[in-house]
Amino acid sequence: MKKVLFLTYYWPPSGKASLHWPLKMIKYLSEFGWQPAVLTVEDESFMQKDDSMMSEIAPDLKVIKTKSIEPFEFYKIFTGKGKDVQLVASETISKENKSLTHAISLWIRMNLFIPDARIGWYPFAVSAGNKLLLDEKFDSVVSIGPPHSVHLAAAKIAKNAKIPFYPVFIDPWLNIAYYKGQTRSKLTIMLDAFFEKRILKKSRASIFVTETSLADYVKSYPFLKDKGHVLHWGFDDEKFVNFKRLKSRGEAKILLHAGNIFDFQNPVKLWGHIKKRIDAGENIRLWFTGTVSPGVKRSISEAGLDEHTTSLGFLSYDDMIKTLAEADFLLVCAMEKRHFPGKLFEYLRTGIPIIAFGDDNAEVEGIINLSNAGMMFPFSSDGSEFFDKLDTFKTNPEVIKQFDRKVIAQKLSEILEDN
Repeated sequence: MKKVLFLTYYWPPSGKASLHWPLKMIKYLSEFGWQPAVLTVEDESFMQKDDSMMSEIAPDLKVIKTKSIEPFEFYKIFTGKGKDVQLVASETISKENKSLTHAISLWIRMNLFIPDARIGWYPFAVSAGNKLLLDEKFDSVVSIGPPHSVHLAAAKIAKNAKIPFYPVFIDPWLNIAYYKGQTRSKLTIMLDAFFEKRILKKSRASIFVTETSLADYVKSYPFLKDKGHVLHWGFDDEKFVNFKRLKSRGEAKILLHAGNIFDFQNPVKLWGHIKKRIDAGENIRLWFTGTVSPGVKRSISEAGLDEHTTSLGFLSYDDMIKTLAEADFLLVCAMEKRHFPGKLFEYLRTGIPIIAFGDDNAEVEGIINLSNAGMMFPFSSDGSEFFDKLDTFKTNPEVIKQFDRKVIAQKLSEILEDN
């Protein structure tokens, strides 16, 4: 059996959504002739724990954890937060916070940490990876980004061991969505672009989680045409074996958004339309899991929906699936045209009608329409047509079965074998 080393910044018991893809690839790859090992960090600043994910890890899986220099610990001190305060990702990059210390911290993060604020893991990861590959023979290295600094460590480890490496881009690198509206210097962007191109050139093959993202990268880097692959984020079908809708007739209709929502994902006119329907006699409640950014909170409040809104906070993955079962409609907001929100795959698997917002995102709209799962609107719309057509939506299981992560893991094994 061949061996593959995964570098991922996030790993259980972290509740970070970004770890679900590598976790399931690692879980299923052994069925297709590959023995994985994992290199990760001991802890990370934003970590909300999800102990339920620990059960997904095979007892014999080798997991090496190292230290990392975490600048967000200094951020807490500089901005006057307590040492034990849990940081919220959406708030650390929000433009709603007008304090001087936050503005300075945000500028430092956007301009001095290249490619990102997790670069402090690089020396520890390279050291541990070099030692591991001296002691054992591995056939390839796979790195998961963001944070994209992980790719730099993977490239160095693979080069030293003279084996191929495969970066996986869950989000774009140079133009990741949360850079929108932020201030980055020309020098910072130039250096970031240098690192991005270098990683893509040195990779044996590069993997993207959307067709749109790969197509966009090929325009910038034509050499990717022959070594770029798409493996969608997908869903874990095992988690839905006993899934059943829990709603009973006569109760409030629940519009649920699962996961973090940021200022740049704010469907402002939707909140106003929901309030109109409530004023007309409908019983509708907004539910949010994860964090809600300050700008979204303000828009909901301005629409007069505070008393109709429930923030459930962070939920374990299993509890999130159970909560989906209580919803009548599911809300998802794409960040930009290349973004395919990971939660959308779980949404599709539930069969619950989906209302999506995003500008110029043909891939998300295409899959929603092809599977007859719901409707997508630009952020300038209020989405009213969705509610008028609710009875016409019925998700086609034949369309979505291609997104089962076991199917995707098999495709990953074929990429590793072919290259």
